[in-house]
Amino acid sequence: MKASGKGPALLRLNNQKRVMTQLRRMRVTSRQDLAQTLSLSKNTVSLIIDDLLEQDLIEELGPVSVATAGRPKIEITLRPEKLKSAGVMVERNTIHWRVCDYFSQVLAEETLRTDTSNPTKLLAELAMVCREISDKFPDLLGIGLGFPGIVDPQRGWMHLSTHLGWQDVDLLTSLRKHVRMPIRVMNNVKAAALLSVQQLALTTESSHFYLRISEGIGGALVQDGEVFTGNSWTAGEAGHLTVQPNGPRCSCGRQGCLEALISQPAIKQQLAQRQPGLTWQNRESAPKIVNEVMMQAGSFLGKALSQIMLLLNPASIVIDCPWSAHLGFCEAVSGVAESSALAFTYQHTDLHFLQTRLNPANGLALAVLEQYEQRVS
Repeated sequence: MKASGKGPALLRLNNQKRVMTQLRRMRVTSRQDLAQTLSLSKNTVSLIIDDLLEQDLIEELGPVSVATAGRPKIEITLRPEKLKSAGVMVERNTIHWRVCDYFSQVLAEETLRTDTSNPTKLLAELAMVCREISDKFPDLLGIGLGFPGIVDPQRGWMHLSTHLGWQDVDLLTSLRKHVRMPIRVMNNVKAAALLSVQQLALTTESSHFYLRISEGIGGALVQDGEVFTGNSWTAGEAGHLTVQPNGPRCSCGRQGCLEALISQPAIKQQLAQRQPGLTWQNRESAPKIVNEVMMQAGSFLGKALSQIMLLLNPASIVIDCPWSAHLGFCEAVSGVAESSALAFTYQHTDLHFLQTRLNPANGLALAVLEQYEQRVS
């Protein structure tokens, strides 16, 4: 029986994808370090690097001295501007897009105000936006499209979005008719979760939970570098954990959800109730009231995080929200999480309070790169 040549070619392509991933993560490395990290032969790595050099995708930075005898290492780096991707994020009455290079640096961006209530009209507008982006950047590897709500990323289907008022919408079919490049559809928060692992240089061998507080509250578990979506694509919906029985009614119809207590609209309402005209932006005018609201919000979040720690046992939890700028909020979160979770579990969970908010559009562009790097079979 004649052997197929597909096997070696496929192995070579998969090894090249692994090398590309490592080059993106390390930024600067060498052939020797790549071979050691990826458990590949030096010859295999050299052939791949020579090929990438010929394609002008990487460049050699020159030799570096080594402590041991032998040939010096020659540092190499990707040319990030040669490989680009785009992320297009839909939020209520807003389309925001970014084009990023291979290191997630922003090359171009735009925010458009529009009516997002009608799915058909919005998808037509999205198709036009995608065509305009691809016309300006014809060498894009693909476009990531993000939406708030329950999204099946494989089928490209929106099951429900309370923020947009959408239900059972085919996102992908009409877009594929008009966009001539790879498209990846996913939930905005889950895309930002991928970005958080990269930005904080968290180990991809461990699991990490990302929680985002904005108009609503969403979360996502990233395990082995992949977002875990769950059986019905709702894994990580921390905003609907009950933290105050008989509390205020949530948009989901239930009472006492975390989202109804510490989301941006919830905090805005609480501040205004305590003192008319008081907002997060002018919080310095009433520090005592703001501190009380933030301490309460922190304790609610701490209670929710303790449940996440016990159920998912992530190596770290990344908190991306405006309230992280308030020290009392962060201290309350940590204190209540510690007192509510098992001591051993809490001690083995790192909490990261982001001071600079992540942009999901960057995460969507990153998701395209990671899809490009996935092994083929």
